[in-house]
Amino acid sequence: SGLIHSELPEQEEGLMEGFQLWVNLPAKNKMIAPFYRDIPREAIPEFRTPEGVTVRVIAGVSHCTAGAVQRPDTEPLYLDLHLPAGTRFEQAIPAGHNAFLYTYRGEVSVAGKAVADRFMAILANDGADGTVIEAAQDARVILVAGAPLNEPIAQYGPFVMNTTAEIQQTLQDYRDGLFETGEVQSL
Repeated sequence: SGLIHSELPEQEEGLMEGFQLWVNLPAKNKMIAPFYRDIPREAIPEFRTPEGVTVRVIAGVSHCTAGAVQRPDTEPLYLDLHLPAGTRFEQAIPAGHNAFLYTYRGEVSVAGKAVADRFMAILANDGADGTVIEAAQDARVILVAGAPLNEPIAQYGPFVMNTTAEIQQTLQDYRDGLFETGEVQSL
């Protein structure tokens, strides 16, 4: 139903790095009370595989480790993977979920195809139940997956609804000052 917010990331040595993912809600939940939740680094569950891959579980579940965010409608998976050279990581992804990965340091290989530094790969939604990521060099990757809503999408700027009429109403609500200026929930 609308929330106005602003993030102010901090630079370190003149550099800033960050990722933000917004998850669409099903039409039946679009008008629930809005909220924003900041998740500090120390509140993100993390584990290390026997091969030495560090897995930060931001959302969903990976290898029995539940992430900081759980959402029943879209079942998002959001992993930050730190792969040392010569390692591989396998992740189950339910058949039918959409998935992508973004390599933000180094290069990885998925299904025999290279994904270069700072490139995204959209994974096949072909009924397979997972993916394997291999790193010949040190690499860091964001892996994201979720259940598709299979609903129409109408989008304008930062607004996402299901119809053009809903977008027009959202814009009017914004102009009329009806959005909340969010309370931030911190963990």
